Amino acid sequence: MRLLSIHPIYSSLLHLRMIQNQNPDHNSTKDTISNALIREALSVAASRGLNIVHIANKAGISAELLTSTKARVPVAQCAQLWVELAESMNDEFLGMDTHPMRRGSYKLLAKLAFNAETLQQAIEEILKFLALVLDDIQGELVQQGSKAFLILHDREQPKRMFSYATFLMLVHSLMCWLSDQRIHFQKMTFKCHQPVEIQDYRVRFCENIQFNAELNTIEFDAHYLKHKIKKDKQALNDFLKHTPYNLIVRFKNENSLSLQIRRQLLLQPPSDWAELKDIAQQLNMSTATIQRRLKQEGVSYQQLKNDIRCDIAIERLSKTNDSIQNISDDLSFHDPSAFHRAFKKWTGVSPGAYRAKTLKKTVMGSL
Repeated sequence: MRLLSIHPIYSSLLHLRMIQNQNPDHNSTKDTISNALIREALSVAASRGLNIVHIANKAGISAELLTSTKARVPVAQCAQLWVELAESMNDEFLGMDTHPMRRGSYKLLAKLAFNAETLQQAIEEILKFLALVLDDIQGELVQQGSKAFLILHDREQPKRMFSYATFLMLVHSLMCWLSDQRIHFQKMTFKCHQPVEIQDYRVRFCENIQFNAELNTIEFDAHYLKHKIKKDKQALNDFLKHTPYNLIVRFKNENSLSLQIRRQLLLQPPSDWAELKDIAQQLNMSTATIQRRLKQEGVSYQQLKNDIRCDIAIERLSKTNDSIQNISDDLSFHDPSAFHRAFKKWTGVSPGAYRAKTLKKTVMGSL
C-alpha cells in the first residue's frame, strides 16, 4: 500500500482526537455511531416512561439530534449514554432482559474473568456469571476441532440484533482484553431479521453476519482458547476506567474493508481523495471486488467519503470553535451553503443547530 503523508489540518485533528480520547490504547477511525443504534439503546427506557430526552441530554445528545433519522453521534457521547441509562435504570443491560443487570455487575464480571488461568476458563466463567444475572439470553462455549463457537440461547422468541450485540460486546471486549489481541470472529448467525442499519455491527464484529438463521452462533478460531492470562490489577483498573468506551470501539473489526479505506482517506484532505479505481490499485484489488465487498458491509465508496466528512464536521462543530466557513473549506465544499445543505442531508439538522445543541464537553463515566 502506498504510504501517504498526513495533511497538516488532519494531523492537528488527529492530535485533537488523541488529547480528547481518555483511552491511550484507542486507535479508532470510526468516531460516530448511527442514531438508529442510539434509539435502540433508549427504546426500553422510553417504553417504561423514563425521560429519555433528559437522559440523552446528560450524555451530550440534544433532543433535535435524538429525533433525527440520519444523524450520527460521537462515540464518546454513545459511551456516556450507556452510563446514564445504566444509572437511570440500575441496569447495565439497558432493560433488554427480564432480569436487570444491576450497576456494578460488569466490574464484578471483569474481576472474575481476570482471575482465570486461560481464556477458555475465562469465557466459561463469563458465561456462567451472565447466566446468573440475565434470564433471556444464555451463552454457551462449544469447541469442534479447530473451531470454537459462542452459542446464544434465547429463553423465548428471538431478540433484537441490538440485544445480541450488547451481550457480545460485554463478552468479546473481555475476551480481547484478557488475550491482549482482537479475537477475530469468522462468522456470525442470528435468528433475528437483519436490522436496517447494519454497517456499525459489521465494523464492530465481522463482515460475515447472516440473519434469519436457526441458531445464534459466533465462530472463531479455537487456538485463542489456550491463551494464558497474564494481567495485573493496574491493567484491570485501567480497563474498567475506560468502560463502556472500550466495549464500543476498542476491539472493532480491523479486517473491515470500509475501515481500511477510511484510514487511507483520513491521511489526506478531501480535496486530494483518490478515485475508487485508484483506491483499488493501492489495495491490490479490482474495482468490482471493492464495490462488492463494500456492498456486503452495507456501504458504498461515496457513502464512506460522506461519512468521513460528516464525522470530521461533527467533531469540529462539537469540540472546536472553528468557523463554519473554515470547516466548509477544509472539507472541500464550494461554499458554506453547500456544506450546510450536505450536513443537513447527512444528519437531519443544520451545522449551526448541531453546534448550539451539542454539549461542548462530555465527562466520561464508567460502568
